[in-house]
Amino acid sequence: GGINVPDKEYLLKIRELCDANQSLVIWDEVQSGMGRTGKWFAHQNFGVEPDIMTMAKALGGGVSIGGIMARPEVAKALVPGTHASTFGGNPLVCAAAIATIEAIEEENLLENARAMGEHAQNQLRQLQGKYSCIDHVRGVGLMIGVQLTEPGAEIVKKCWARGMRINCTHESVLRFMPAMNVRAEEINQAVSILDSAMAELYGGNAG
Repeated sequence: GGINVPDKEYLLKIRELCDANQSLVIWDEVQSGMGRTGKWFAHQNFGVEPDIMTMAKALGGGVSIGGIMARPEVAKALVPGTHASTFGGNPLVCAAAIATIEAIEEENLLENARAMGEHAQNQLRQLQGKYSCIDHVRGVGLMIGVQLTEPGAEIVKKCWARGMRINCTHESVLRFMPAMNVRAEEINQAVSILDSAMAELYGGNAG
């Protein structure tokens, strides 16, 4: 929830420990999957493969769905009755998932997530030099967190009043997760709104 990006070495160590102890690595890709980070799945940014991967939310393009993927040798153990999903493989949601995958490919949304994510982080880091309440900006692709030095609830309220939806997790992390087809001008507008909200609260004083 706080957009904490792990070090590759940390993930490699998890893989190593699990392999050494005959344990399975399960990656939760419910929020980070389906191109959000500029790759189909977030773990692909680090080159550390899971044994099981969970998916939902974006997989259905807005239609409720839940699913898992597993290595072939692991999937053999997942016989009927050993696992289930409330919003599993019904025909409607499977059609929506296929359409979602096709749209991501046809509209080149993986590349857009990478490019627009970089653009958004650059724009947000410019604000970091302007407001002392911003500690740092972190993220991968279009999954971005702005770490504040204080609670961000008032910033969220000011942004909402200006027409921008944003949320704050862990009291002090502003989350930016725009649509994967977002354009640069829309990101610029969002950062401008955040700038305006912070200026009202902090007077535009540089940190």
